[in-house]
Amino acid sequence: MELTQFTFFSHLSPELQQFVLTHAHPITVPKNTILFYQGDVCKDILFLTEGNVRLYIQGDGIEEITLYTLKPLEQCVVNTASLVSQNVAIGTAITEGDIKGYLLDHESILSLMAQSPEYLSFMFSLFTVRLASLATLVEDIKFKRLDVRLLEWLTHQEEHRIEMTHEQIAIQLGTSRVVISRLLKDLEHKGKVRLERGAIERL
Repeated sequence: MELTQFTFFSHLSPELQQFVLTHAHPITVPKNTILFYQGDVCKDILFLTEGNVRLYIQGDGIEEITLYTLKPLEQCVVNTASLVSQNVAIGTAITEGDIKGYLLDHESILSLMAQSPEYLSFMFSLFTVRLASLATLVEDIKFKRLDVRLLEWLTHQEEHRIEMTHEQIAIQLGTSRVVISRLLKDLEHKGKVRLERGAIERL
């Protein structure tokens, strides 16, 4: 995928299209790389074209809560909010695999925002989607039992065989490995999953 495939790009004037292409810097980043930390002030915005990036928050302890996963042709709202406001990022971004994309610096983003209502619309649509998903996350954590959340999370995975450790799933759901292991064992007894070393098969 290329930068030109972002939905806002085709709505830009030819001059703005050239401006974006001139100022965007292509990057390739390996798996498990921290793009920015919670508390950093972002200097660039990532336009992701390949791979996934996980956004999470971490409290005083070691446990993490995943906010969302950034997919190709999306722009990270945590990244954007920090850059535009020049305030600290509320979460940390880590690559889940090798990624590719483009970086656009602070001044270029502000210029693009000032000249393109279409780009602003693209940005605010992403904020709307993420706010809705974060509201759902808060509601799930507060009101849903963890076993229900785990089963829903497993059901929403694209593949029936999920190659993740219990520790990785615990991080996704904001709990401990011990709790996830116990719940998965219960699901296995109920015939919902089959547990393997480093993987779970959804039945």
